[in-house]
Amino acid sequence: MDDLIDRDDNPELGRRLGLSRRQLLAATTGMAAAAALGAAAFGGGPAHAVTRGAAASGGVKAAGNGVLLPPGKRGIILYTVRDAISRDPNTTDLASGFKEVFQELSRIGYKQIEFAGYGQHANADGGNVNNVAGAQLLRTWLDDNGLEAEGNHGNIPSTISDATIAAFDAQCEVANILGFGHIGTGNDPTGSAFVADWDLAAERWNFFGERAASHGLKLYTHNHDIAYSFLLDSGPLDALGRPTRSSGIRRLEYFLANTDPSYVYLEMDIYWAHVAQYKHRSFTAPDGTVVESLFDPAGVVSAQTTRFPLFHTKDGRINTATPNGYDMVPFGQGDIDYTTFFQRIGAKGYHNSMWEQDTAPGGGANPGQSLAFAQVAYDGMAALRG
Repeated sequence: MDDLIDRDDNPELGRRLGLSRRQLLAATTGMAAAAALGAAAFGGGPAHAVTRGAAASGGVKAAGNGVLLPPGKRGIILYTVRDAISRDPNTTDLASGFKEVFQELSRIGYKQIEFAGYGQHANADGGNVNNVAGAQLLRTWLDDNGLEAEGNHGNIPSTISDATIAAFDAQCEVANILGFGHIGTGNDPTGSAFVADWDLAAERWNFFGERAASHGLKLYTHNHDIAYSFLLDSGPLDALGRPTRSSGIRRLEYFLANTDPSYVYLEMDIYWAHVAQYKHRSFTAPDGTVVESLFDPAGVVSAQTTRFPLFHTKDGRINTATPNGYDMVPFGQGDIDYTTFFQRIGAKGYHNSMWEQDTAPGGGANPGQSLAFAQVAYDGMAALRG
């Protein structure tokens, strides 16, 4: 990537921002995405316009050029139905534990599974399955129900040492037993706003990404809106000597530009990316001016679409009375224009789409809600056309 843009090719821009070639490339990419959006108001840009082609399916467009999410690419992260997996089968007639939940998800039509850890209620079939023998049992249940597991929200080591490498290798062993194509985490590479910390994270992720590849796996990070906020990388320094203003580069875009595309991948949570579009709309430039820069989720993906093998296809209904600008709802019942998103990103049929809804469990008042929502969301994914 360094050869694509050299700040010496644009001395004025390079001097003003003080950026390396990688940083300038990331900044240019982000600015191009913002320019594509223009000055569109919230809800009016191409990544936000609501498709109303079929009111019965909650806004999912029913007509178009074909299925946007092929049957084999319709998945779910098990965090969405965590209440069913964790409940005691001796106290309910509802599906409980991995085995019964797999059966129910298969009946609905799902083909892919993303784990959110390997814990279930001790009274469920198999008991404690958070070990190698348990992984072998889980694989049997997946195969019996025609399901394939694509990844897990586990932990990527925060340091590189003999001990952490061994622990990571053990995770990869379990991943291969379960038949994963990917191994990942639900956390950002770092929570910092500063370049130095992202450089360290990139170095660590490059290392473990290459390690994952040696096991036949793709390493991925899943992110919320803060990862798409702006780096503090320029301007006056604070009392600790850290920059207080921004060149306009977003954290995760910098991470993409400084990690090896052969070893480090991303799982975009499309809901949180749209929250970022709503929340992180401007930055304070080195000269103190406030600059508007609207985030374009589909634009970031389309620029290097195969670096996003996984998505969380989480839907949201616009609610500007909340800090995030959206309420989570089952897929197909929200205002995120998934038709346009999937039409724009290219590589049709490549991406693995995992439905997620953090708020799906209904608690004691409605213990069957999460699996009921899983049916609604699957129908919405199946109806998506474009």
